[in-house]
Amino acid sequence: MKDNIRNFCIIAHIDHGKSTLADRLLEITGTLTNREMRNQTLDNMDLEQERGITIKSHAVTMSYTAKDGKTYILNLIDTPGHVDFTYEVSRSIAACEGAILVVDASQGIEAQTLSNLYLAMGHDLEIIPVINKIDLPAAQPEHVAKQVKDLIGCIDSEIVYTSAKTGIGVDELLEKIITAIPPPQGEDENPLQALIFDSMYDQFRGAVAYIKVVNGTIKQGDKIRMFNQNSLFEVEEIGILKLDRFKRDVLSAGEVGYLITGTKSAKDIKVGDTVTYARNGSELPLPGYQDIKPMVYSGVFPVSTEDYDDLKDSLEKLKLNDSSLVYTPESSTALGFGFRVGYLGLLHMEIVHERLEREYDMSVINTFPNVTYNVYLTSGEMEVVNNPKDFDMSKNIQRVEEPFIHAQIVTLTEHIGAIMKLSLERRGTYKGTDYLDETRVVLKYEFPLSEVIFDFFDKLKSISRGYASFDYEVAGYQATDMVRLDILLNGEKVDALAAIIHKDKAYHYGEKICRKLKDIIPRQMFDCAIQAAIGSRIISRSTVKALRKDVLAKCYGGDISRKRKLLEKQKKGKKKMKQIGSVELPQEAFLALLKVDE
Repeated sequence: MKDNIRNFCIIAHIDHGKSTLADRLLEITGTLTNREMRNQTLDNMDLEQERGITIKSHAVTMSYTAKDGKTYILNLIDTPGHVDFTYEVSRSIAACEGAILVVDASQGIEAQTLSNLYLAMGHDLEIIPVINKIDLPAAQPEHVAKQVKDLIGCIDSEIVYTSAKTGIGVDELLEKIITAIPPPQGEDENPLQALIFDSMYDQFRGAVAYIKVVNGTIKQGDKIRMFNQNSLFEVEEIGILKLDRFKRDVLSAGEVGYLITGTKSAKDIKVGDTVTYARNGSELPLPGYQDIKPMVYSGVFPVSTEDYDDLKDSLEKLKLNDSSLVYTPESSTALGFGFRVGYLGLLHMEIVHERLEREYDMSVINTFPNVTYNVYLTSGEMEVVNNPKDFDMSKNIQRVEEPFIHAQIVTLTEHIGAIMKLSLERRGTYKGTDYLDETRVVLKYEFPLSEVIFDFFDKLKSISRGYASFDYEVAGYQATDMVRLDILLNGEKVDALAAIIHKDKAYHYGEKICRKLKDIIPRQMFDCAIQAAIGSRIISRSTVKALRKDVLAKCYGGDISRKRKLLEKQKKGKKKMKQIGSVELPQEAFLALLKVDE
């Protein structure tokens, strides 16, 4: 039975045809009928369909009768297609024995192609190179094949040429999966070891784990333990995944399926954890597990303070389907009560905000995103800071460390100069260049994460006319010279506008913020000072001038002292108003922060 199982994933850069190829495999193997088929079948969220990316990984079991007459079980474990979800990709890859490397015949190798390929090679997966979209007028299959051969050292006969849209070459690919990918290695007699490579939440059944049984067998009623969580459960139901769940009595070594324990908490099911028996289970977990740590934080506040409870409920429901989402309550003098939310990256942040608006009808204000800093004090203590208002510069700080990343930028050679200039502006350290061919190059850089989380990718796309692609992996923390920049309105600090920024960039950033806010804040009956400050030192200022009432309009001549008396009275009134008046900060002020570089 085990010899007839093939577990594989599809790895590709965004928009290289991964989801369309999965559709053709489902269609040709008869897993779905024509009536059930639609484009991007495995991408079942509206956002996935619209953006053309895979956000949640999926698994599906297909049955295929090969040319040798045998029937094989093919388990396709679909992987998310973005750098934010690298850990999920690594766990999906760990559940496979082979990977289909899809490369667009018109675009060639790009950054995520390389990143996911190295992940697959690190797990010793058998790689099947596929050059897709050969039916396009701009396709250059021979040119792209040369890139692939140079990259992984394969020969022509190992490359499969396909058009996932029309179905060309997909039959050949299925045969290649049977012959090239080895069957799984585990044994039914060994103690149970099952890898959780994904999870989802079912409102009727609770948390559902997607598992690959590496060793042993698992059946309904078994008492099991989550190795890293050290929590005990009883198996309520197991089975295999097509597009729906199909119940089975037992899952054996090498098989992929689902597991329901009845737990209502998504926290109990951690991606990468090992499932084993509660008694006489495996003594060692499967390697590779790690707690997912958010890399980017931002404040999320309801537009109307009355909607705080609704926002709290919405985040709770969203967390059931997204275990990597982290949030804690937060209050701001400018925005009221809200939450500090942690994300895996900027795409994850966008997705969370869009889902809050679409699925839960929440209108929210988001503060400027920032990363996590390690602040070391002279006393030897270390504080983790992910909110600018917690960064206290009055303490005796020894050093501040911020997260850095190793980045790969794949681009055309003609754009190297412009990209190097942008990288220099973003405090990038050049690490090397690799040429893919005469026209395409891989630039390797080290960046502070704070410099790329926001608009770096957009800028990169615009200066390269859409050709450059970008991928990164976290490289640890390094000491840098960071300061807290405060924005003051009439001498009062606005905590929601505070930012942690590199000392060399603080002056220009503060100047731009003051200039932007001057245009946005409505004029009052008194002068309103906007100041940027580092500690007690003001580094920039602009003033919103007062609205003036012409108190001399009723004076038609007469003694100058009468006019002076009226002006003095107005001056006293404005002074008193400035003491008791408050400046309302419009929502546009927070949007201005997000567009400060424009």
